[in-house]
Amino acid sequence: MRLAAALIGDLSRMMAEEVRAAERAVTAGVRDAADGLKAELRGQITGADLGERLARTWRGEVYPKGQQSIAAAGFVWSKAPGIVRVYEDGAVIRSTRGLFLAIPTDAAGGSGDGGAKITPGGWERRTGQRLRFVYRRGAPSLLVADNLRARRGKRGGFARASAAALRTGRGLVTVPIFILVPQVTVKKRLDVAGAAARWQARLPQLVLRHWRAASKEDG
Repeated sequence: MRLAAALIGDLSRMMAEEVRAAERAVTAGVRDAADGLKAELRGQITGADLGERLARTWRGEVYPKGQQSIAAAGFVWSKAPGIVRVYEDGAVIRSTRGLFLAIPTDAAGGSGDGGAKITPGGWERRTGQRLRFVYRRGAPSLLVADNLRARRGKRGGFARASAAALRTGRGLVTVPIFILVPQVTVKKRLDVAGAAARWQARLPQLVLRHWRAASKEDG
């Protein structure tokens, strides 16, 4: 007895459709993994109370851009890699210009030039007032501002005293603007490598889920 088999349909067309399905599934799975990793890393930063601004520095992209590919790749990165690395690894930060690091108090009043962290020089330029060094034995030294007055109302904080207040001396206070420390120890607060490994391990299942979904639609 001789058996014969015949393939019904266009083999090349069916193979091309399978390749396109694979490209869609792989690209979609990689995009899910990249988006998931980005969201987890942003969540790590906000969960560690490091702020929304730093969290938003995480970006994600799938390559090749605007195309579906069976060799698609995802790339997740931060626009502030140096800061992220400090909280990923932990570090001891020392001053590179002098003996102390200047840590602003709430009275320093926000950010400095261009939105950067306020510095003693930046504070003096902004307010037109000189800071005075106060040495404290057994405690961090200070940079203070003399002759300030507490603001009234919801705004709060301190303002430079008027000429009249300076003449009378009423309500004038000295306010610590910066705390001076020799170094700051930053503890590890992020796990970037661990998050990347988790989403890499999930990638095959994400691709398979999209492939199965596409198969059901075709069926």
